[in-house]
Amino acid sequence: MGLKSLVARQLAKFTERSISKWSKNAQGTQKKMLLYLLKNAGSTAFGTDHAFSSISNYEDFKKHVPLSDYEQLKPYIQRIKEGEADILWKGKPLYFAKSSGTTSGVKYIPITRESLPNHINSARDALLLYTHRSGNSKFFDGKLIFLSGSPEMESTNGIATGRLSGIVHNHVPSYLKKNQMPSYATNCIKDWEDKLEAIMDESIDKNLTLVSGIPPWVQMYFEHLIDRAGKPIIDIFPSLSLLVHGGVNFDPYRAQIKHMVGKTVDTLETYPASEGFIAFQDIPDRLQESESDRGLLLLLNSGIFYEFIKIEHLQDDDPERVMINDVELNTNYAIILNSNAGLWGYKIGDTVKFVSKNPYRIVVTGRTEHFISAFGEHVIAKEVEEAIVYALEKTKAEVIEFTVAPEINAKHELPYHEWFIEFAVLPHDMILFAKDVDDKLREQNIYYNDLVEGKVLQALKITPMQEHGFRRYMESKGKLGGQNKVTRLANDRSMADELQSWKR
Repeated sequence: MGLKSLVARQLAKFTERSISKWSKNAQGTQKKMLLYLLKNAGSTAFGTDHAFSSISNYEDFKKHVPLSDYEQLKPYIQRIKEGEADILWKGKPLYFAKSSGTTSGVKYIPITRESLPNHINSARDALLLYTHRSGNSKFFDGKLIFLSGSPEMESTNGIATGRLSGIVHNHVPSYLKKNQMPSYATNCIKDWEDKLEAIMDESIDKNLTLVSGIPPWVQMYFEHLIDRAGKPIIDIFPSLSLLVHGGVNFDPYRAQIKHMVGKTVDTLETYPASEGFIAFQDIPDRLQESESDRGLLLLLNSGIFYEFIKIEHLQDDDPERVMINDVELNTNYAIILNSNAGLWGYKIGDTVKFVSKNPYRIVVTGRTEHFISAFGEHVIAKEVEEAIVYALEKTKAEVIEFTVAPEINAKHELPYHEWFIEFAVLPHDMILFAKDVDDKLREQNIYYNDLVEGKVLQALKITPMQEHGFRRYMESKGKLGGQNKVTRLANDRSMADELQSWKR
């Protein structure tokens, strides 16, 4: 056991104690967080406009601070971009994290001196808590590869601006710098396939112990390595022991990645976003004993005050907002952030449900704007992902990627949901596979089931994709690599029509 591994074990004990302390007083922690945020932003432009000085509790807060999205906060962010200070948070941000918006184009999300530790320390704590509870610290002694965006920054009136993953890359602790891969120069390569080749050149003969990235890009990295070396990942990297993932649901990729690796390795799920690092897995897979253990620990002591709105009320004129005290288990909520980055009443666009309240654990169920309800069925990402996982487990098929869109104008037949799926291993019977997916979806979603039973919709149909079909599609859109991911659900045919070029 190396020195870094030994030090990590000691740090992991302190991390576990700290997390245990605030998680056992979750409601008190969040009340203190709200007061901290109000105090420190009271003299800002936003705080003055919304009378922060008169707010003393959560009920007051809801009266004074409206729900917002990027468009509502954009006038304030524009003032920051023009050089003003003390607008959404005291002083000026250290960074702008650039992210893509569905309606706003490029978003500039502020990251302040106070909010930066939320991103850096949360990632560190996820690894250390995993170390404490799994007993595995050996990965700290090997090479750690992070598949991420470029760390290069541009300037927005003196504020460093770039992708969140690039910002975080520039703050990797010094004691891990020598372990970190790929190199800075390789990480700055803009073309994803060129970058992937360079990453393989650097890593294929190293003692790689940890891989981190969103599942489709981890899968692509492994696929290229196997093509080059002609053997499974575990024979290339015998010491690989941990896969850190986030961004999209891992379950549809799990079987294929396990097959590529050649053995079971531990996985650690995280929930980072440009707006804040929200949660991470606190119980390793092999130690989970119940459904509630599978959730992600909500980070309540990291500069964010959370609110929640039941998803069915999100579009109401005045939807009911609740704090952590009043959430219900197994109910879909839109998640709302207030943070020391200067986000207020901010609808992040994700939906979650709580699977535990002791401690507070969540699972991500989808996006508020990503669902199919072309016929009133309101099918969400969690439902389609669980449906395909169910069918994959039954048939031993394996999937690379998939997306779902409605076919409203079907000629001479009922409309239906069309599933575009790229298989690594085809099912023996595609018709039976489609039925398994449809049955599981109907079991989960009563509205979809009623529409099929009522002959408003017919059962879903599957369109198999060519090998690398989704990769070619993403490349055609200039979105190959980094943190870009395939949209899981759509309410129109814009993406589906373009995918026709890569179907089998």
